[in-house]
Amino acid sequence: MNKRARHEYFIEEEIEAGLALQGWEVKSLRAGKANISDSYVVFRNGEAYLFGATITPLNVASSHIVCDPTRSRKLLLNKKELDKLFGLSNRDGYTIVALSMYWKNAWSKIKIGVAKGKQLHDKRTDIKDREWKVSQSRIMKNAGR
Repeated sequence: MNKRARHEYFIEEEIEAGLALQGWEVKSLRAGKANISDSYVVFRNGEAYLFGATITPLNVASSHIVCDPTRSRKLLLNKKELDKLFGLSNRDGYTIVALSMYWKNAWSKIKIGVAKGKQLHDKRTDIKDREWKVSQSRIMKNAGR
């Protein structure tokens, strides 16, 4: 889960994508050794890749494979989704960030979002709104007493 993404960006659209992984990466993901906090999507040769995600290899992983924890991993999307994402990311000020990584049956999935950066005053208003909702629920809870 990338909690910082929702704090730093306005998420306009979310898309679920599959991940092309190696065997040691699947084992590490099952053990919870993934970090997607600074990851984003880049486009190369008409394909989307997850860049900046770190999957820490387990020490019991196979010794004959060289494990690169920060390699770019291909996102599995259909052509229509790829074209849509490419068009959305080319708009001024927009980027595509990883929001969460999870398992769906036996498949590793990642939720990516088309995001626009927040200014400092936007972050402050979000914090004020969140604090107001907490105090509002506290007032409502104590109103019936």
